[in-house]
Amino acid sequence: MTIEAPAPVLPLLRTGEDVPDDVTYVPSTPATVLWGRLPGRDDVPVARIDPGDLVVVDTTSHEGLMDDQGGDPVVFFSRHGVDEGDVLEDAIAIARDVPRTEWDGPHVVTGPIAVDGARPGDLLAVTIEALEMRAPYGVVTTRHGRGVLVGDSRVDADHSAFCRVEGDGTTGSMALHTDDPDGARATFPLAPFLGVIGVAADQPGRPHSTPPGRHGGNLDIALLTVGSTLFLPVQVDGALLAVGDPHFVQGDGEVALTALEAPLRATLRVEVVPAVDAAALRAVEGPFAVAQGLLVPTGLSENLELALRRCVSNAVSLLTSLVDIEPRQAYLYLSAAADFAVTQAVDIVKGVHGAIRLSDFPELRPGPMTDHVVRALERSALDAAATEAAR
Repeated sequence: MTIEAPAPVLPLLRTGEDVPDDVTYVPSTPATVLWGRLPGRDDVPVARIDPGDLVVVDTTSHEGLMDDQGGDPVVFFSRHGVDEGDVLEDAIAIARDVPRTEWDGPHVVTGPIAVDGARPGDLLAVTIEALEMRAPYGVVTTRHGRGVLVGDSRVDADHSAFCRVEGDGTTGSMALHTDDPDGARATFPLAPFLGVIGVAADQPGRPHSTPPGRHGGNLDIALLTVGSTLFLPVQVDGALLAVGDPHFVQGDGEVALTALEAPLRATLRVEVVPAVDAAALRAVEGPFAVAQGLLVPTGLSENLELALRRCVSNAVSLLTSLVDIEPRQAYLYLSAAADFAVTQAVDIVKGVHGAIRLSDFPELRPGPMTDHVVRALERSALDAAATEAAR
């Protein structure tokens, strides 16, 4: 059966197109990406920026490039009615020219980008200033027995769904039946974000791209839309930032294995929080974020219950660092007024994130770290309000 794809609602955003002249630009090319691995401490940066700079980064999805999909995105997407000219050239080049072994993860990651002056003990504050969709389609998939419903014969198989961007570019759609791709479709709002945002781990070699960790990496926090800021503990000189695993939307849990995987261009503002300021955060382990007007602690572990425990512990530590509140009162407040959700349950190391309203408190502790968080809160609240008003 020949599938006739509808006219796309947005054009491809190709390498180098519409990039401002006054920012550092990092394309996704065979020379600037890693496939299945994240940067290690010995990697040579593909670009350098100063703290506070904007950087524009292209990212490429791995879907359509993988060996079990044929390894050729032109052939893969042609089965879904996509013309060869509507497949990104960087996806074609990466599939053809970037080596990947069966021991590597799936994610295509752009970087590393060195941030001058960043040192271990600092925090890297990565603010998502803009996200642009680079193609009018994407893929959701389950494979390798990695979804939550392993062993359930109704769904436990290698299976993918081609999804289209509809209308004004804010809606996605998926066919209800695989044998009727042009029939009835589910529609859902899009909320783009980067699944992978990380710094280099202080270890020899390159970490696998799938499990997240103290370095960040494949965190898959769907709250990290435009306006959000992710705070990452710097582990090596220059931080060596890398981003990828672009998504058009993801539900908390990411239960089947992937989100709606599709390419994005990200405009990021990268700042350094000095170690002397970061020291005000008592016993906070790993990344945390400010997103959509909320403080977002994280917890990571191969055991989901332990991930929740670590997230709640980090939430208590963050609250008592930023607010004049007893730890036991903070714990009770979290139980009454904060939310904790499964971030993802499929990336070997599972994730839980919290959502805390700092506006619930009469005042915050004064200090430079609080100032960093408040500025991030103000940015994220403005973007959340603008997004809500546009719906």
